[in-house]
Amino acid sequence: MGGILFIAVIMMLMLFWRGIQLIADWFWFQEVGKEVIFTVTFLTQMKVAALFGGAFFVIFYLNLFLASRLSSRGYWVDRDNLIQIPPWEAGGKSFGTLLLLGSVVFALFAALRGSAQWEIFLRFLYPTPFGNQDPLFGRDISFYVFQLPFLKYLYTWLMTVLILTTLATGAVYFIRRSFQFTPPQTIRISPPARVHLAVLVAVLFFVGTLGAWISLNELLYSKRGVVFGPGYTDVNTQVTMLKVLMGATVFCGITILAFAFRRDWRIPAAGLAVFFGVLILGTGIYPSLVQKFKVVPNEIALEKPYLERNIRYTNLAYGLDNIEYREFPAEERLTWEDLKRNELTVKNIRLWDHAPLLSTYSQLQEIRTYYKFIDVDNDRYNVNGEYRQVMLSPRELSYRALPSRTWVNEHIIYTHGHGVVLGPVNRISPEGLPEFFIKDIPPVPSADIKVTRPEIYYGETSNEYVFVHTKREEFDYPVGEKNVYTRYQGKGGVPLSFWKKVVFAVRFGSIDILLSNDVTGESRIMYYRKIHDRVSRVAPFVRLDSDSYLVISKEGRLVWILDGYTVTDRFPYSEPVPGLGNYIRNSLKAVVDAYDGTVSLYISDPKDPVIQTYSKIFPGVLQPLEQMPEDLRAHIRYPQALMSIQARMYGTYHMQDPQVFYNKEDLWTIPRKAGAGVGAEKEYPPYYTILKLPDGKKEEFVVLLPFTPSRKDNMAAWMAGRCDAPHYGEVVVYVFPKQKLVYGPRQIEARIDQEAEISKQLSLWSQRGSQVIRGDLLAIPIEKSILYVEPLYLAAEKSQLPELKRVIVAFGNSLAMEENLELTLQRIFGGEVLREKPSPKAALAAAPPAEKRRTDAEIAGQALAHYRKAQEFLRQGNWAGYGEELKKMEEGLKALERRK
Repeated sequence: MGGILFIAVIMMLMLFWRGIQLIADWFWFQEVGKEVIFTVTFLTQMKVAALFGGAFFVIFYLNLFLASRLSSRGYWVDRDNLIQIPPWEAGGKSFGTLLLLGSVVFALFAALRGSAQWEIFLRFLYPTPFGNQDPLFGRDISFYVFQLPFLKYLYTWLMTVLILTTLATGAVYFIRRSFQFTPPQTIRISPPARVHLAVLVAVLFFVGTLGAWISLNELLYSKRGVVFGPGYTDVNTQVTMLKVLMGATVFCGITILAFAFRRDWRIPAAGLAVFFGVLILGTGIYPSLVQKFKVVPNEIALEKPYLERNIRYTNLAYGLDNIEYREFPAEERLTWEDLKRNELTVKNIRLWDHAPLLSTYSQLQEIRTYYKFIDVDNDRYNVNGEYRQVMLSPRELSYRALPSRTWVNEHIIYTHGHGVVLGPVNRISPEGLPEFFIKDIPPVPSADIKVTRPEIYYGETSNEYVFVHTKREEFDYPVGEKNVYTRYQGKGGVPLSFWKKVVFAVRFGSIDILLSNDVTGESRIMYYRKIHDRVSRVAPFVRLDSDSYLVISKEGRLVWILDGYTVTDRFPYSEPVPGLGNYIRNSLKAVVDAYDGTVSLYISDPKDPVIQTYSKIFPGVLQPLEQMPEDLRAHIRYPQALMSIQARMYGTYHMQDPQVFYNKEDLWTIPRKAGAGVGAEKEYPPYYTILKLPDGKKEEFVVLLPFTPSRKDNMAAWMAGRCDAPHYGEVVVYVFPKQKLVYGPRQIEARIDQEAEISKQLSLWSQRGSQVIRGDLLAIPIEKSILYVEPLYLAAEKSQLPELKRVIVAFGNSLAMEENLELTLQRIFGGEVLREKPSPKAALAAAPPAEKRRTDAEIAGQALAHYRKAQEFLRQGNWAGYGEELKKMEEGLKALERRK
């Protein structure tokens, strides 16, 4: 009794904790206006739990109850029984209670497991046709994606119920002396037990027919052949054998049912022999022999039609069928006049890599130790009337770096990050540092992009919960030795009451929520503040991209954009990607306001049947992309992650001819580059840039990735994903002539390593104790040619302030390195240096002296860098360098003095 009470208490505590979580989640869904997500999910979980749990209880308990009744009197009590069982009184309450409690416990587990299947249950109820049929059985693909998974779970559930019921029923009969074991090897079963158990086993085999039918349909995911999907052996042997197995399973069930009424062991033995014969010989050994001795020696001839199916459906599943295929002559006739005509492309070549720029931003613009730049993102803006690629990083609050980590500081005072840093991708200061369009706290613009609401309450590193509208003001930003405070003016957060405070105190495990005098009835609590957590709760049906990015809206608000993917591993014939599945669409764009946490979901691929199904499941939650504000829609991007997946598949599946595909005659791969560590290599990632496509009319923002032939380093093609309207989502592949050698990234890297002047300079820097950081090598298509650009950064061994010191450009057989891109291009192509023409506003911003344009932190950081270099020269005995660096440090300190 004590054990039962303990279990009951544990279950009550678990239910209480789950109830608190549900209540807190309900408050949150009300705040974001997505109650339908909560109600549909919760109610479906309850319905499915009741359905599977209730059905399990009925089947399980009724059979145990029936067995208990039919065996209420022991049939054999003689002492010759080898196994002596203590007699149970017929109708004993303790035994009946045990059966009931056991049934309830098993039913609860079945209900819990069943509730987790709420999503496949809803997908089963709301399928959307794909409009494509599988060529083997003629069913629409929606059957395999939406309905077959639930039918498979239903079959698994039925088999589990029947197996457990049969075992438990047999145990009841055994305990109630319905079995007799007498020497030497005789087993006697009472007639009620024999009939009951035989019926259960027969039903088990009848249900097994459903399993054979499911296996028949799952042949579309076969891995037996040369490619994914059913091949010659599956279609010509396995299909037939599985149909025979279905008949053998029914026959076996009938023979076992006959045994219930005729005590002849030979009848079920014959049925079982037929069943296992078909199972082992028909579906196992026979197909393997056909595959080995018929298919493998004649693989291409026999597998050709199935190769065609795999190629077609893989292209369909990954959206490769929509990729445009164009030729690119890869000429080496680029001139200075061509560069001038493509000046916007040249001016937007990215010279700042993410890692060095993030380190530099951290040194120059974090301002205080508790501010952190987590990531740097690429985007494009119209800056002073010109289309520019920029790099942007939000300044978030790091709670781990707070000087005093008290509960009040973490949850009431320090509630938000502040502002962003934004700058061009190609401009550098004379010191080799980045220039800024927006910098400092509060944000100071030098262009026509303004931030009017810089506070970041919802971001990538936000802590679990904070309170606003409390008795205390919130820290906003520092000014010198003082701090500026503010009060929240938005609509974010859940309004509090006493009982809500009780709920949240339990939910977050903090009694301070109840005891704090600063938290009042006017206060609001913000939780689920990490944007990925926030979006995943309102869109649990998509897989989110890890690379969220921040956008400055037309009104000057900070807004996060996240890409969401609908994926499945149930698409017939399609080659799977490990860890992903074999179907993907970028069907969702999620927008999160950084100030009030508002979440909006937009369908970016309305043709995707999967997102259409979820739109039916959760009505009113998903909006058309056209309803996204126009200023935000101008910043959506073709995702790098999707480009990587598609490129990896397209490298193989651009080969449409089965013979060429089988021999892998034209296999492409993504180029590889040196990574961290000896011998470490990694794939080139897709990169964003602004350029004019060879057949385009104007410059546009694209994500680009080159291809090389398999096991070769020359360039074979390049892929571009278009980001700007009206061509958003279009992917184009430009293919080079096969008879022409075009240097690939790895070959260009090798040429850079072998170039005497560059190698000498790199060695000289390294000998002086500086760390040389080689940036990403970018292939930039201009006109009908490819231009390679690689930046070089220099950092002291212990410094976290990389400086951009050189730019390398390669074109054809020409290679040069100079202090900036303009000089390097001039050295290769001749002509005048391409200079940016500043707009009147930019010229006005450039008017003050250099030390006035820089912040105190920047000047101090540069002075510190000069001091460290001076110390290095001192250790080396280089007195000239030592004196020069001290002089530069002195100039920086004087600049600080003049600002006071």
